[in-house]
Amino acid sequence: MKGIADEPQYSVGLLEGGAALCDVIDNHIYEQSLTEKNAFFVADLGVIMRQHVRWRTHMAQIRPYYAVRCNSSPAVIEVLAALGAGFICTNKSELELVQSHGIPSEDIVYSGVCKQVSQIKYAAKNGIDLLVCDNEAELRKISRCHPNAKLLLQVSTEASSQGDEMSMAFGCSLKDCRRLLEKAKELGVQVVGVRSHISSSCEDDQVYVHAISDARCVFDMGEEIGFNMNVLDIGGGFSGSETQLEMINTAVMSMVDLYFPPSTGVSIIAEPGSFFVSSAFTLAVNIISKEVVARDRQDQAHDDPSPNDEPEFQYYMNEGVYGSFTSKLCETLIPAPSVHKNPPLDAPVFSSSLWGPSADDLDQVVEHCLLPELNIGDWLTFSQAGAYTMGQPLRTTPDSPAPPVYYVISSRDWYEMQDTVVTHEATLKNFSLVPCFHNSCHTEAALSVPA
Repeated sequence: MKGIADEPQYSVGLLEGGAALCDVIDNHIYEQSLTEKNAFFVADLGVIMRQHVRWRTHMAQIRPYYAVRCNSSPAVIEVLAALGAGFICTNKSELELVQSHGIPSEDIVYSGVCKQVSQIKYAAKNGIDLLVCDNEAELRKISRCHPNAKLLLQVSTEASSQGDEMSMAFGCSLKDCRRLLEKAKELGVQVVGVRSHISSSCEDDQVYVHAISDARCVFDMGEEIGFNMNVLDIGGGFSGSETQLEMINTAVMSMVDLYFPPSTGVSIIAEPGSFFVSSAFTLAVNIISKEVVARDRQDQAHDDPSPNDEPEFQYYMNEGVYGSFTSKLCETLIPAPSVHKNPPLDAPVFSSSLWGPSADDLDQVVEHCLLPELNIGDWLTFSQAGAYTMGQPLRTTPDSPAPPVYYVISSRDWYEMQDTVVTHEATLKNFSLVPCFHNSCHTEAALSVPA
């Protein structure tokens, strides 16, 4: 069963009758093997709903504002909007995308720190008043182009993770906050709160503790100058694990109760991105070429060297760092994939590296992993593929479109989502369910919507 539903509907495969996510992946690999062997995503929307429930369980006092740049799939936006999330947008296209789903302007934060004048004017025209600012030049632009703006002063977090050299690149220092607050008062621009910049790689709950303590100092400064400070944004850094969420909640809520109790009337928000989408998406790629290379005998320091004395394999895939693995350019570690075909348990494994199709030295996706020997035409699947993989910012040729996304959800998750949604008047109105049958013999699958 093929086809694409008429816009603006998103066809979503309903997993029932014993069907599972792996069956959908199998079906699409089977179909692609008969045609062009293009890469594709399968997205389980039920995972997003369950992550929302997890957030609500552990972070009930903190409203999530989803970071759109993490994954801008329209179906993701619609699910999170129905579940009552706000949205963090970094540019005009993200603002337009979110607004096209009927999100109220008060539920949108325009977070781009260096904004084009035309985009500030767009925000002003469309009633998007919550803007992020961390320097005087930006403050002056906003005062000219959006006099009704309500600013969140972005503050850098001193206690950042060890080795995170980029964490100080964003946000003003605590000692510069008073000067910016005074300048905002002089220019007649409202400052209503603080946004903490926390790295997405943060693994230290004490970073949040210091951020909230610093925010209290800025609130005190702002209130002393005459601002009504009522929004605290504790930033991002949420990996998606329940353990991390519990750890952050324990650290954060004790500080919130101390510095921002309910009596202050301060709204507390956070910016989970990967938390919602990373584990919801699986990417399937095809091996398009392979090489056998002589192993460097002087470089045997791998943590898990090949257990045999065979040459190393280089495999080339139809997706690379200029496509769905763009995050690798930011030194994000891409986990080793799974082999779609099931090799025998006693099959030998070999030292392998995985590359994109460009033949560029930068296009190495996985530097080292152990895999059975693969052939051209074999498939690999990357789980945890939902964050910073969508779109085509670096694709330069028309013959390399972004992989399609096939949405699925189990019947159980679908009914639970109906009970969980917050925005009842526009609940998932663009979704069209298509049954996925377990005994489909590779003929029934979820329909796709381009990301």
